Amino acid sequence: MNVRYVAVAIAAGLLFAASIGQAADRFPVLKPDQLTPEQAKVVQSLMASPRGGGAEPTPENMQKMIARGPFNAYLRSPEVGLQIVKLAEQVRFRSSLPPRINEFAILITARHWNSAYEWYAHAPLALKGGLDPKVAEQLAKNKKPQGMKEEEAAVYDFCTQLHRKHKVTDAAYKRVQALFGDQGVMDLIAVTGLYDLVSMTLNVAEVQVPAGEKSPFK
Repeated sequence: MNVRYVAVAIAAGLLFAASIGQAADRFPVLKPDQLTPEQAKVVQSLMASPRGGGAEPTPENMQKMIARGPFNAYLRSPEVGLQIVKLAEQVRFRSSLPPRINEFAILITARHWNSAYEWYAHAPLALKGGLDPKVAEQLAKNKKPQGMKEEEAAVYDFCTQLHRKHKVTDAAYKRVQALFGDQGVMDLIAVTGLYDLVSMTLNVAEVQVPAGEKSPFK
């Protein structure tokens, strides 16, 4: 085997290990037997939610849940974490917005924050909801997607203005309101704001995409 290739591979492996180590140094992943009663309540709430998928709250399943995305970080402030979990259950699973639109808004937010894990977790859900893969691919490249449906274009403009300018124009507001009503406008604001928080948590915790997965933004 080529010695230079081996050296490069070793260096790459060390760099990857270092990045994981840095992430672990921020919030070392807790184990079920380390949880306080308040922290255990957060995990139990997650297990009972649609995220838990009906899995039994065994130590193994609880460990898998803790290690997912932002949940390990949430446990550092369990009262706050519990409220985030409850809000996420409403915003994710009981929104007035169609899943395709709700998940598209999450992807826009993930791209704004350059949150690779958030994209990794939600891109499959957006595609399952009916989002055109070409739209997702262009958004991942930080481009305004071509070929968006009317509802997607309205949501893209609304969310992009809100992220970049911290407000929206009358035209952007009226377009979303005409499509989804007042509740839809508020639900769009809510999903955007919640996933701002989620993406910030993931970025501070330095949560990486799983080993073997490529960053969606490269």
